[in-house]
Amino acid sequence: MNLRCLSAILAASACLSLLSSCANSSVVSLEYVPQPGLMLRGTPDFAVGEFKDKRNENAQTLGHVRLPIGPKVDTIQTRLPVSEVVRNAFAYALEARGMLATDVRGRFIVTGDIQDLRSQLLVHPYGYARIRVNVVEAVSGRVIYTRVYEGERQSNAFRPGSGSPVPVLRDLTSRALQEAVDRALDDTKMRQQIGTGMDSRPRYTPGML
Repeated sequence: MNLRCLSAILAASACLSLLSSCANSSVVSLEYVPQPGLMLRGTPDFAVGEFKDKRNENAQTLGHVRLPIGPKVDTIQTRLPVSEVVRNAFAYALEARGMLATDVRGRFIVTGDIQDLRSQLLVHPYGYARIRVNVVEAVSGRVIYTRVYEGERQSNAFRPGSGSPVPVLRDLTSRALQEAVDRALDDTKMRQQIGTGMDSRPRYTPGML
């Protein structure tokens, strides 16, 4: 075998190895964990509508694990489309506060746009969520309150060789999403503006998203 052929084979092998590493993916389920003592409860006046994914990303992609120098080595994906993950998070959060309507429509409908929801690892594992939340009057279809809410979580620098970073990224992104959702539903300005009542009865159902 001559030198030219050997070089071509080595180049092809390196290319295949790179493509293989980029093709790896991990599927995760995010989680909403109610915190009864910290949540602001209300009356069952809310239904959950559509949350549009405006991230310009694949519908189930949360982010990528990258080396400090080099290509991505893993892609983190959700089991369901991100739009459904966020919708489920609001449904769980409303149920946890006793605010989820018992009928189909409710007085108000919570909808929104997912501007960002991601996991990433360069040096520090990181999770981030940014969601525009709209409260719509069910009878008229009028948006009566809208605001952008954010959540952010970061952990210590990841040490290569210490195991997979995916579980840490999943937990950080879950907490970031929950922070944004909780800030939206516990926003006292929102509650005052729409005039929703309060209810102190405990009731919640934790769940996977």
